Amino acid sequence: MDEDLSQAYASALSSVLRRAHLMGPDELPALAQVTGERLGASATVVWLVDYDQTSLVPLLGAPHDVQEQLSVDGSVAGRCFRSLEVLEIEAPGARRLWLPLLDGLERLGVLEVVVPSDGEPLHPDVRMALRSLAHLLAELLVSNNNYTDHFEWFRRRQTMTLPAEMQHRLLPPLTFGTERVVVSGLLAPAYDVGGDAFDYALNGELLHIAVFDAVGHGLQASLLANLAVSCYRNSRRNALDLPATAAAIDDALDAMFGGERFVTALLGQLDVGTGVFRWINAGHPAAMVLREAHVVKELEGAPALPLGLNALTGGADDFPVSQEPLQPGDRILLLTDGVDEARTADGEFFGRGRLAEFAAKEASSGLATPEVMRRLQQAMLRHQVGTLQDDATMLFVEWLTGEAQRMVP
Repeated sequence: MDEDLSQAYASALSSVLRRAHLMGPDELPALAQVTGERLGASATVVWLVDYDQTSLVPLLGAPHDVQEQLSVDGSVAGRCFRSLEVLEIEAPGARRLWLPLLDGLERLGVLEVVVPSDGEPLHPDVRMALRSLAHLLAELLVSNNNYTDHFEWFRRRQTMTLPAEMQHRLLPPLTFGTERVVVSGLLAPAYDVGGDAFDYALNGELLHIAVFDAVGHGLQASLLANLAVSCYRNSRRNALDLPATAAAIDDALDAMFGGERFVTALLGQLDVGTGVFRWINAGHPAAMVLREAHVVKELEGAPALPLGLNALTGGADDFPVSQEPLQPGDRILLLTDGVDEARTADGEFFGRGRLAEFAAKEASSGLATPEVMRRLQQAMLRHQVGTLQDDATMLFVEWLTGEAQRMVP
């Protein structure tokens, strides 16, 4: 490709960044189309994944009048979303490309691009320019989502309850990764979750992770979870250690609810340099260690009371910390009781055994970590005929698996 054309592509991509400074969020689809045309495309469409991660919705027209959807499990666009591969479909006179929209390793949707074709392979410079466009659009989706409800309207296929709204605003991105560690979570049911939450942060060599399950349902449970997560973040950012963090959350819940409400929690720290995992279990289901497609251990550890109750027994000066050295390639699965206690109408539990078998099988299948989590969620929903009877939250942590490099298209 000649130098003038390469410069034209670079200029087209630079213009995206310039226009973004004064762009209204609802102008993003038009910006994608205009930039695509400058790169030689006849059509460029952004598709966002819905909250259940079962459909892809085009960012076109009025947000409340979306007609067309593509199945994540039954379309080429869905295969791009699941596999994180750039896919091309050749047709007479045109070539259709599907590119993943990623914020780091967080899957937002896919970008559809149609370019004229004479049957010859697409030039590598054109493909690289389109991949760069997909990256820029993903970053703009994330940053502009802070200023608008526009993208949320497209993603939601049903009305979200107030407790669920509070919980989703509380969450970090579902997936994050570096070359050494990958974290991926899910929160279900998407539109009616109440008291479950998770959080994580990577500070230098230390990955902080936590899963919470507030007692009860609805708004009260959501308020409990919000207080617990906010106190967790405050303690973490004040450089408190694990016992002091647990004590701070316990004190905050007791001060607000006087021992009448509580939160079970698993608070952990993974040293991503050495693989040593340390945790406190406050009345919570044990995490599991997966190694080479098998669950090799349940991390029971020393028990503690749920957070918010310790004042009833005279207070807790210390919370016991347990420790487990991981091997390279190990995965830790943290969960709330809504996962393994999911049951059918006749009372058959999903169960930890079924969960462990499914998680180990999917994790060893070569699928990207967020896709493993999505499939776990779908398996639970199938088990309960589409309706979860309790919140179900999972957090998957991988150490030195090599998966992060494979998730970058």
